[in-house]
Amino acid sequence: MKYTREEVLQYVQEEDVKFIRLAFCDVFGKQKNISILPDELPRAFDSGIAFDASAIAGFCDEAHSDLLLRPDPATLTLLPWRPEHGKVVRMISSVKHPDGTPFEGDTRRLLQAAVADAEAAGVSFSFGSEQEFYLFRLDENGAPTKTPYDRAGYMDIAPEDKGENIRREICLTLEQMGIRPERSHHEQGPGQNEIDFRYSDALTAADSAQTFQTVVRTVAGRNGLFADFSAKPLPDAPGNGFHINMSVRCADGNDRMMHMIAGILAHAEDMTLFLNPTENSYDRFGVDKAPRYVSWSAGNRSQLVRIPAAAGEYRRAELRSPDPTANPYLAFALMIRAAMVGIREDLPLPEATDLNLFEADRTITSKFRKLPGNLDAARLAAQKSEFIRCYIPSAILDSYCGR
Repeated sequence: MKYTREEVLQYVQEEDVKFIRLAFCDVFGKQKNISILPDELPRAFDSGIAFDASAIAGFCDEAHSDLLLRPDPATLTLLPWRPEHGKVVRMISSVKHPDGTPFEGDTRRLLQAAVADAEAAGVSFSFGSEQEFYLFRLDENGAPTKTPYDRAGYMDIAPEDKGENIRREICLTLEQMGIRPERSHHEQGPGQNEIDFRYSDALTAADSAQTFQTVVRTVAGRNGLFADFSAKPLPDAPGNGFHINMSVRCADGNDRMMHMIAGILAHAEDMTLFLNPTENSYDRFGVDKAPRYVSWSAGNRSQLVRIPAAAGEYRRAELRSPDPTANPYLAFALMIRAAMVGIREDLPLPEATDLNLFEADRTITSKFRKLPGNLDAARLAAQKSEFIRCYIPSAILDSYCGR
């Protein structure tokens, strides 16, 4: 359910809500929030709640530190793990300058702009995400270890799969928050899990991806565990992927999926910095089904983009390079922008690669473009890209490039 301003005010009054969390994220996608009391809610809607932006990564310096949070009433959700009496709710907020203009570093706004521009051209996109994470035990002081919660393998069941009840609790919590998980299972790595989401519009999908990590970490903590979303938590085990499924619909009724894929492939290297923003991200490429080359195929999991076996409304393309350290608002925004390049310019799709690139010899792999091999190479590719400079504000690019 998407609430209006008036419905939120009524809900807070009637449902014994005592705290309202205004949530947002920094440019890297790290989640932040500030809690307000119900009496402050009208002011939050009307003029915003001020905060010190100089303390947020990639936002402002001390000389221009005041920014405002304006909650989006449509995103109201109860936090089910908080007390039943004196409830806590959350709304995702936009970030504004004191004069009311949008803040350039608000990555959710960048996604909203990409969606609006695509819709003005008669094109809409849907997204579904698949995020992997590890569950690790805590030590006697409550600090995370690298000891996996179990030693189960891909799609194993209990008792080998000790994460079964954790995933169940996560999925039930998400349902209480209005988010629809589709599937969950144990992944290949020891203590590694995956939960997949039903497709939705881009903004809802990005909001859900952000909320998902909060829920997973909360449920894991309540069970005495640590949830690790880093790209490569264990050096000798599979990394964590953030597989992004994307579909397209055009007002003219034409099928533009192949042009969409062509646009994404054309700008794959440029976007990698924002899809894989940590040093650890590049340890994942090229092993355990994580791609290294710019290629596509139907069904082949060694490719950068694959088209899963599905028909009708479930037909989609899956981008397999991102990892869960990516900011989903930036990731989805750049994928839309790249897809629109392919659609506007009728970019031809390269020939499909129907072979296993993990096992192919150099005479074959040398013919393919490679994704950046480390963070420095990804930064250089982004800095040199006219595409990135067109759609990513310089302050955000500078933050990702370590300036």
